[in-house]
Amino acid sequence: MRIDKYLWCTRYFKTRSIASNAVKKGHVKVNGSAVKPSRDVFPMDKIVVRKNQIDYQLTVLDVPESRVGAKLVDIYRKDTTPKDAFEHSELLQHAKKHYRKKGLGRPTKKDRRDLDDFLDESE
Repeated sequence: MRIDKYLWCTRYFKTRSIASNAVKKGHVKVNGSAVKPSRDVFPMDKIVVRKNQIDYQLTVLDVPESRVGAKLVDIYRKDTTPKDAFEHSELLQHAKKHYRKKGLGRPTKKDRRDLDDFLDESE
């Protein structure tokens, strides 16, 4: 089975064209090397999928005939993604919440109070 079809069948991507584009852009690696969407997948292949700034690490256990339900996905792949990747993603999301874009004007009263509290704690 093609790698783009496999990723679509195991529900890593919503459509096959999105999966194909991700493979073309180099976000998918099989056994450590970037591949084309037409690359065949076999059992025991190691796949790394970069999606939403997380590197998902998969091991192919079997190849499905067609798209499978969410409950049956674990039959066809083993997810070996380390927990650190998800923790790093959460930290990035928290950092984005506190990021203030340049050019938004003067700091608000709340921003000033937060800065004052931060400076008081550091002393």
